[in-house]
Amino acid sequence: MRVLFVTSEVAPLIKTGGLADVSGALPAALRRLGDDVRVLVPGYPQVLKALESFKIASFFSGIAELPAARLFSSTLPDGTPLLVLDCPALFQREGGIYQDKTGSDWIDNALRFGLLSKVAAILGGPQSPLDWKPEVVHCNDWQSGLTPAYLHFLPGSAPSVMTIHNLAFQGVFPPHTVAQLDLPEESFHPHGAEYYGNLSFLKAGLYYANHVTTVSPTYAEEIQTDALGFGFQGLLKNRNKSLTGILNGIDDTEWNPATDSALVQNYDVKNLAGKMANKLELQKRMGLKVDPDVPLFGLVSRFTFQKGLDVVLEIAPQLISFPAQLVLLGSGDATLQNSALALARKFPGQVATVVGFDEALSHLIEAGADIFLMPSRFEPCGLNQMYSQHYGTPPIVHATGGLVDSVVDSNKNSLANGQASGFVFKKITTHDFLICIQRAIAIYNDKKTWATVQANGMNKDFGWQNSAAQYHEIYESLLAAR
Repeated sequence: MRVLFVTSEVAPLIKTGGLADVSGALPAALRRLGDDVRVLVPGYPQVLKALESFKIASFFSGIAELPAARLFSSTLPDGTPLLVLDCPALFQREGGIYQDKTGSDWIDNALRFGLLSKVAAILGGPQSPLDWKPEVVHCNDWQSGLTPAYLHFLPGSAPSVMTIHNLAFQGVFPPHTVAQLDLPEESFHPHGAEYYGNLSFLKAGLYYANHVTTVSPTYAEEIQTDALGFGFQGLLKNRNKSLTGILNGIDDTEWNPATDSALVQNYDVKNLAGKMANKLELQKRMGLKVDPDVPLFGLVSRFTFQKGLDVVLEIAPQLISFPAQLVLLGSGDATLQNSALALARKFPGQVATVVGFDEALSHLIEAGADIFLMPSRFEPCGLNQMYSQHYGTPPIVHATGGLVDSVVDSNKNSLANGQASGFVFKKITTHDFLICIQRAIAIYNDKKTWATVQANGMNKDFGWQNSAAQYHEIYESLLAAR
């Protein structure tokens, strides 16, 4: 099966969130199943700098109002073939990949990701300049959402799959963008890419893709509701028969406490002694009181309302009074960042906050914390709750999306049947959150039961192979339908 995997970021070359982790791991898992997968990503400075070598595979010019571009061929560190869209006018710039240094979206994002979508469609069409022809084009989030639309109007093209990683980000741009990007006029219609008078990249993908997937079974149901459909619930209900929720996996070679180089001492489910060494190191590094017995709570997240950081900050004074400690790592909303920093200043030795992204520290938090906090208001899949279980750090999660699909609440029944792996609360309120935290601390203080919960989580298989097999089945069904 020849698959072109189109993404705006891919680990370890360029990452802002979970999409990069998926884009780095899923193609590799598909290749282990025997599929011939190639990843297409924009040529950001970080990507080009990371490439050890590359060849020029093709040139693109004369695409509406888009600048000329080149296509490089290279490989990811794991050997997965990589195609890099090199267009200095659109991608070679300082700042983030979606936003400038001030945090504002790049004003030409429509052109930047319109070009990515268009080139992906050309590669999936009958006039592709490459000898390698994909049988399926797999698109991810709004940045490649126009690809299924281009393919739909291109006879003889490959079928497309559109994966929603977060429906809240929709790529909405003014109507004149349609002509700029060489989209057929008939696509700008309510039964198409038009969205309340504007062009929506994501709606284009959801409407025109041959199959739509999202990153957990529960989220696939949630996005068909008014509460979490973000305006697309009607469209997604109509596409129900071609909408599938597949739970993401994790890269269990990069995220493995037995081999993780970011840890001061490795450990596994048969020998958890090393986990305590990481706790003491985390306390020391973060300026917390070094205490092996106090429960240490960790959070690694974007600092946003969606992630429930406001609720964490609100209950933090009560949390540390139990007693407990709290480590926060992340960035996002300026008000939440400042509040998190202020909390650490107010409670030195009990609360530590690091604003920014630190991959090594995130690994140490997963290993060194006793309990992981993830009270997202909605969470399409989430990966940290899987990492934390894998590291013997039971998570506390809100019952939504991939969180409820991957964490089993520790209660009388689940403890008895050996399924308990964390703690789940049903309503985003400070009351429900604190009650769940208290339940977790009570079990933490029962060392024998706690060790059982840790072992249950660590023994779970969160690898990508099962999920990759489900994607492969979808690819096969699309070819069979042809």
